[in-house]
Amino acid sequence: MDTSAPKAHISNRRGRRSRQEILDAAARVMSVRGYAGTSMSTLVKETGLPKSAFYHHFESKAGLLSAVMAEGAQGFFGAMRDAHREPPQGGTPRERMRWYLLRTGQVIESREEFLRLLLVLVMSHEAAEAPEALETVQAVRAEGRAYMRHMIRSAFEGEGEAGADAVADALAPFGMAGFDGAFVSFQSADGKPIAQFMEELADSVAALGEALLSAR
Repeated sequence: MDTSAPKAHISNRRGRRSRQEILDAAARVMSVRGYAGTSMSTLVKETGLPKSAFYHHFESKAGLLSAVMAEGAQGFFGAMRDAHREPPQGGTPRERMRWYLLRTGQVIESREEFLRLLLVLVMSHEAAEAPEALETVQAVRAEGRAYMRHMIRSAFEGEGEAGADAVADALAPFGMAGFDGAFVSFQSADGKPIAQFMEELADSVAALGEALLSAR
């Protein structure tokens, strides 16, 4: 009887499990210590896996960081799309903006480890030491700006395509800055729940958007 196939299946399953354990540990440790402050020996201790397992799955620490960011981004934007399914029909731009950003706040709470690592990399410029990972960080930020534009445009779609496009183009950078600031305050335990930050950001974006439309 040939038992090679079952053995190979078990080996592959263990390999996938060890790869995920490495990714989970790296995301957790790097989000606290940063990229430079996370050594392979620390990750070996966190996972209990031999160093050879790391180099079996990833060519370098930079490759590991890139994989962590890619997986985190996939999970974050997937959660955002799930949270924003079936947006409300009708309503004012302010009401629609609140709907989008309150659900965004829920995603922030569930994905804070990924967002913390992302901001650490952006502010410390540590990803510059790992070009492959830097490309991933830049791609994530670009996708984030595009998603913010999508939310603002959707909130103002009742004002006509041209108006919605103009508001979204003008305010997407402001929305991203507000998102970043809200997350930093949330992490700093400044006393406000993330939902309150999101409501205030939604009201600010809506007010600015309405002013821009009036000026047109």
